[in-house]
Amino acid sequence: MENQSKQTVIEFLTSVKTIDLEKIGQLLSPGVNWLQPGNNEISGLKRSQQEVFGMVGKMFELSGNTLQLNAYHSISLNGNRVACLLHWIAEKPTGEKLDVYNIDVYTVEHGKICNVEIFSADLMQEDGFWRN
Repeated sequence: MENQSKQTVIEFLTSVKTIDLEKIGQLLSPGVNWLQPGNNEISGLKRSQQEVFGMVGKMFELSGNTLQLNAYHSISLNGNRVACLLHWIAEKPTGEKLDVYNIDVYTVEHGKICNVEIFSADLMQEDGFWRN
């Protein structure tokens, strides 16, 4: 189970890095719960794949389509839960930059990601960047 969960998350993160939306959709459960931290335009609990894609669309809109997963590290396992360190970067047309590390915890069931909880290393930076 652990190896399958790890492989699913690696495939997901690789798809995020290359912006393969079709593959991302295949790896997210239709009823995925995604908890995004902070107090900004993208914060809060998303309760479906559709809501997650809506959040991602808003992230690209607010970042001027520059948001990118720069790297991911330290894949750690606990049963069907996978934690990893992600480095995100973006730059708005105004020159405002995002350069932040997050710890993401993914829960995988039946080969699909069904729960995601994001922990930000710098919520103040994220709240400032993701405001409209």
